[in-house]
Amino acid sequence: MKQEHINKSFDSELDRLYDEIRQMGELAIAQLNAAIDVLNRRDSNAAARVVANDEAIDTLENEISMDVLKLMAADAEIDALEHVVSQDVIRLLALRQPMARDLREVYAALRISSDIERIGDYASNVAKRSMVLNNNPPLPATARIGRLARTAVQLLSDALQAYAEGDADLAAKVRDADADLDAMYTSFFRELVTYMMEDPRTIGACTHLMFMAKNIERIGDHATNIAENTWFVVHGDMPEGERKKDDKTSE
Repeated sequence: MKQEHINKSFDSELDRLYDEIRQMGELAIAQLNAAIDVLNRRDSNAAARVVANDEAIDTLENEISMDVLKLMAADAEIDALEHVVSQDVIRLLALRQPMARDLREVYAALRISSDIERIGDYASNVAKRSMVLNNNPPLPATARIGRLARTAVQLLSDALQAYAEGDADLAAKVRDADADLDAMYTSFFRELVTYMMEDPRTIGACTHLMFMAKNIERIGDHATNIAENTWFVVHGDMPEGERKKDDKTSE
């Protein structure tokens, strides 16, 4: 994505920024995928507990608890990388005084690292809430949140690819696709409301699923931020028109 400069040390420092953000992105994607896996295994565990309470189930519970702890550790690693990126950006601004596209690249790196840090927080929240669901009967709706999360993972992967390759067209597609994730979230939210109205015993589990779904929807928003900053680096301005939003849960 970056352009070559006569000053090779500037290129070297930009390379380091891109590498740090790549590491953050890979961690965030792995963290979100792991959160989905924790949720899927937690749901299967809850279903099995209805049938039989055996040692294998308890062992799986312990494994999942350890995985959640690992997810929290990964979140701390993302936070640490964001701090490193911030320090590198400050050094670049102070020593190199970049202009035009160079300045846009440095500015975008700072903003994108912040977006990835927030994505890590949301993924960690999804995993932690999945722990609580074990104490509730399994709901058919739990499978749908997995699909919601996989859509968010794809958005994030595409956004990071667009940034790494300087692909403004792919960035624009990510920006448009966020509306699809919003629509999925709205549909899921309304389904959970129906569950709670029909059976008040599901209110506890559905509330956790609502918070988890909102966290995933926000991951899509941050992926869209990454896409918009990629467009900014390439073109020097933000995409035209309002960002499409299909989150109608407040209506």
